[in-house]
Amino acid sequence: MASPSYIRDILAARAYHWLSHVGLGRPEVRAWALYDWANSAFFTTVVATIFPIYFSSVAAAHLPPAVATARFATATTIALTLIAIAAPILCVVADYAAIKKKLLAVFLALGVCGTAGMAFIQQGEWIFAALLFVVADMGAAGSLIFYDALLPHIASPEELDRISTAGYALGYLSGGLLLALNLAWIQYPEFVGLADAAAAARLSFLSVAAWWLVFSLPLFRHVPEPRRQRAENAQQGEPLLHVTLTRLGGTLKALRVYRQAFIFLAAFLFYNDGISTIIRMATIYGTEIGIPQGALITAILLVQFVGLPCSFLFGSLAERIGTKAAIFLALAVYGAVSLVGYYMQTAWHFYILALLVGTVQGGSQALSRSLFASMLPPTRSAEFFAFFAVCEKIAGIFGPAIFAGTIMLTGSSRKALLIILVFFIVGGWLLARVDVAEGQRIAREMSEGEEQPEPQPPAE
Repeated sequence: MASPSYIRDILAARAYHWLSHVGLGRPEVRAWALYDWANSAFFTTVVATIFPIYFSSVAAAHLPPAVATARFATATTIALTLIAIAAPILCVVADYAAIKKKLLAVFLALGVCGTAGMAFIQQGEWIFAALLFVVADMGAAGSLIFYDALLPHIASPEELDRISTAGYALGYLSGGLLLALNLAWIQYPEFVGLADAAAAARLSFLSVAAWWLVFSLPLFRHVPEPRRQRAENAQQGEPLLHVTLTRLGGTLKALRVYRQAFIFLAAFLFYNDGISTIIRMATIYGTEIGIPQGALITAILLVQFVGLPCSFLFGSLAERIGTKAAIFLALAVYGAVSLVGYYMQTAWHFYILALLVGTVQGGSQALSRSLFASMLPPTRSAEFFAFFAVCEKIAGIFGPAIFAGTIMLTGSSRKALLIILVFFIVGGWLLARVDVAEGQRIAREMSEGEEQPEPQPPAE
């Protein structure tokens, strides 16, 4: 009979083999990916599910449903605009001063405090709710800039797709588990000693804050801070502000050199507008048109648990057909989602939409992150990911603004979904113009210290 220690060794070896297969074989990689596990609870519970419903039905209970949707969309626009303005400067500082993890910690604290504060929102306090959402959303968005910028420092080029998709898969599992617990509280508040569903919703915001904070700690312990990078032409003792502005100007010029990465950023700006808008506006849009609350939350749970295996599948698919082709497939599905959303009338329609989103959401975002990272020099990752983040946040601005504007013009946000479809079409057209192999070649030359290539002339 095998001894217990032998069985433990066999199980440990198999677990390590599986972790290595999905890209999580090293401690620093697991710690990095665990931040996806940590912060996904915010996006699932606060951004996508419980908070939009709580905002509409409690904080803005005295407002018409369409007006509540517009207020929520406006708060989202403000948060993403502010972080888009600050991101480039902060990320240049992060690269030059080697403080990526410190700035990540600052935005983490901002997000956790804003989320915890939501537990104190009472009926009719929509302004207070909107302010807290702006603070928490800025914290989440800002922390992800520096989190993404750490990826090229812990992964080799051939590992990027697997590690990035593994992180998103962990996020789906985490978000789904905590959301299921939150849903149980809301459906049966008396079992946990709460007065009603509103009190349970407030407890769910506290649970997200605690979850986010606790599971972020391994990153700060196990992921090393990348070494300080000396700014080009910077003199010893030169003021940090001057160095920052100099490097920011250099990064803008470098985008001409990394032309393929620049074209990809333009494509990402458009198609991620559609993705971000669907994620952020789906639940409150469903509330507006009368989809039952239970169906909305169940559908979001469906997204999480469908998204878990599909994230891994997209990582494998990218290895077979190429990262760019896999993103194209995801954009085609998102186009179908926009059409389903426009015609949506019943809870079953919302379930179909959730199933479609779950198949591609994690894969499309993870592969976008890894494809961009593959065309960057690791030594300036934060600076370039700042522009990636700016495109991501600007994309998040236009979609909610379209919802708010459509409501003001028509009294309903349904027609905004057809406009969102245009973003997928334009983004796909620009993505087709990206020469990935050329972009990766230039990144390799720069990381190996070869002479900087000349900017490419515009394509005919």
